[in-house]
Amino acid sequence: MLNLCALALCLPAFAMAQTSPGPLRIEITDGVVQPVPLAAPDFIAADGATANYARDITSVIVNNLTGSGLFREIPKSAFISQITNFNTPPVFPDWQAINAQALITGETRLGADGRLVVDFRLWDVFSQRSIGDGVRFSAAPGDWRRIAHKVSDTVYSRLTGESGYFDSEITFVAESGPKNNRRKRIAIMDQDGANVRYLTGGNALVFAPRFSPDGRQVLYTSYATGVPRVVVQPANGGSARQVSSVPGMTFAPRFSPDGRRVILSRASGGNTDIYSVDLGSGQQQRLTRSPAIDTAPSYSPDSREIVFESDRGGSQQLYVMGADGSGARRISFGSGQYGTPVWSPRGDKIAFTKQTGGRFHVGVMDRDGSNEILLTASFLDEGPTWAPNGRVLMFFRETPGPTGAAALVSVDVTGRNLKYVDTPAAASDPFWSPLRTD
Repeated sequence: MLNLCALALCLPAFAMAQTSPGPLRIEITDGVVQPVPLAAPDFIAADGATANYARDITSVIVNNLTGSGLFREIPKSAFISQITNFNTPPVFPDWQAINAQALITGETRLGADGRLVVDFRLWDVFSQRSIGDGVRFSAAPGDWRRIAHKVSDTVYSRLTGESGYFDSEITFVAESGPKNNRRKRIAIMDQDGANVRYLTGGNALVFAPRFSPDGRQVLYTSYATGVPRVVVQPANGGSARQVSSVPGMTFAPRFSPDGRRVILSRASGGNTDIYSVDLGSGQQQRLTRSPAIDTAPSYSPDSREIVFESDRGGSQQLYVMGADGSGARRISFGSGQYGTPVWSPRGDKIAFTKQTGGRFHVGVMDRDGSNEILLTASFLDEGPTWAPNGRVLMFFRETPGPTGAAALVSVDVTGRNLKYVDTPAAASDPFWSPLRTD
């Protein structure tokens, strides 16, 4: 298990002249956000052994922050001065002259125990002050990317006031082969597409992987027995086991927020209902009893309610009910069909897929169905999932035709910054992990 240490640095305090009216802070609204000009010189290698780590860590930090759409990197070719000593304050006029608003400085070295040690500091260039204390991260050298993500999250948090999302993972379905005979495997990767690994070998059809709240297990639906069944498997490998002995087909699973229960759909006798299964005891609770198709359930973060899709009203719409199945009420009333709802980690929004006018959309609405906003539109956009801070969504987009393929796409909750996510091949059904804590 990774042991990633973080310590506040007791670095020298510098008295600086205040040249701006207040601290640097990004205000994120529904309108256009002008990216903050950011300077990130390559971290200093305090020893020759970490020169490559210093450069690579800086590159990942820059890619993370600029990829959020909130920051713009100032090219290194524009730098007037360089950072040559981590413990010496920057020459702020040189950074002001190139219009940098934020400056990241850092240093790498190998500790006596062989661990990679990274110190970093974030500066407000125009107020000529550090933003928060310096921070030290320590990890095995092979985990240098985790350190870069941790630094990125710290910078993001200090400049936006929100938690970051970079030190997280995505589980998804990796696809290969022709469109009419796809080989599908459950895969896991860093949120930026690095470090892809596979949980399944592709011998059985699999879909809809979902992380547990602690990120240590993955739920998914498998056809290994010839019938779709929900299984759970350790995220670091190991054997999969069936979640429930409920007869019939089971699919569309998700964990409860405390990780103790799994909510899923069961199809039997032409009817589909939602069940809750206690992972410890195996006890099952049937939550819906309508003659319709009730599926795609998702718990609210406080575990009190469940959003799901159902055609009980004659068309595919979104409903919210109590966690015990009581008081189901419809919340979607726009034109078209709604599906795959998922509750935001913040609890204030529900993301969904909508089909209308011959196109698919990913959208968000308030928990009561009001303030619906469509963020995307294409031939096929499906399966939204939330970043752990509730700021970004990821989904998959499939292109039409016999050679069409699925790809992962992310978009800000305001509809800004739509971009494709790097994967080795076609990919679908993404699900975002919580921030990593190991």
